[in-house]
Amino acid sequence: MIELNPINQTKLFGLDKYIYELIELEKRDVLPNKILLSGQKGLGKSTLAYHIINYILSKNELDCYDVDNLEINQKNHSFITVLNKSNPNFILIDSFSEKKGVDISQIRNLISKLNKSSFNDKPRFVLIDNIETLNINSINALLKTIEEPSFNTHFILINNNKKILPTLFSRFINFKISLSNKESLDISDKLLDGNLYKLINEDLINYYSTPGNIYHLAKFSQTNKFDLSKKDLKEFLKIIISENHYKKDSVIKYLVFDFIEFYFRKMSLSFKSEINDKYTYFLKRIFTTKKYNLDEESLFIELKEEIING
Repeated sequence: MIELNPINQTKLFGLDKYIYELIELEKRDVLPNKILLSGQKGLGKSTLAYHIINYILSKNELDCYDVDNLEINQKNHSFITVLNKSNPNFILIDSFSEKKGVDISQIRNLISKLNKSSFNDKPRFVLIDNIETLNINSINALLKTIEEPSFNTHFILINNNKKILPTLFSRFINFKISLSNKESLDISDKLLDGNLYKLINEDLINYYSTPGNIYHLAKFSQTNKFDLSKKDLKEFLKIIISENHYKKDSVIKYLVFDFIEFYFRKMSLSFKSEINDKYTYFLKRIFTTKKYNLDEESLFIELKEEIING
């Protein structure tokens, strides 16, 4: 399975209407220079950002963006230089780690770069991913830069449906990205070369599954040599929790909470109200742990007892 990341995903699946809207705005010379792409994590927002950036930067270049097929040409100069982090008109800001988030030094470095002219007078793009990881100091420093942006500089921020400060939100034009369940599954199948249901048991796919989540699940199964086509939800959670994969893999750690919530919702439909109290308790514990970024160890100890022995 090819390692797919937004930066190297040359095909854009299922987000046609969004990129065509952005392209039309650019053609009319009214594309906002402060764009917020909001939606559930794993929908392809970052991939969409890379595609509109390549569409603009590759103009007047050989092998420019293929609008008809919504595809980046892998021979394109702007694509290659963005990929190897040498493009002078593209700056990426992302979190170092789940715990640390975006460091203030990254914003200061950004400000320093923006004080210099763009290369060849081309538009310059700043892509800030996972903006929920910006702390208050980083946001304040960023706000000062956004207030007086350099000429021809565009900011694209990726928001994974998290609450952000009104002072930041109000300065951007918000594009809400969403997919139907069918669209998500169709995109997932394309990302997995038509092998979605050969790789993953239907019991592991729920209404809220996004293409990114499903792809990472398939990648996890390949890396760890698990045949998830034969594992139901409970068996999968037993493996994740008993073998401590939530500690080893940051992506699985992010996904496992969604799977646990899905598991308890399914279980609650099968039990009487007095037993449902137990599942309500766990859902509240999960919500509190995620909201306040609490240590997960005690929660997983309880979950291990409940799911493995329950």
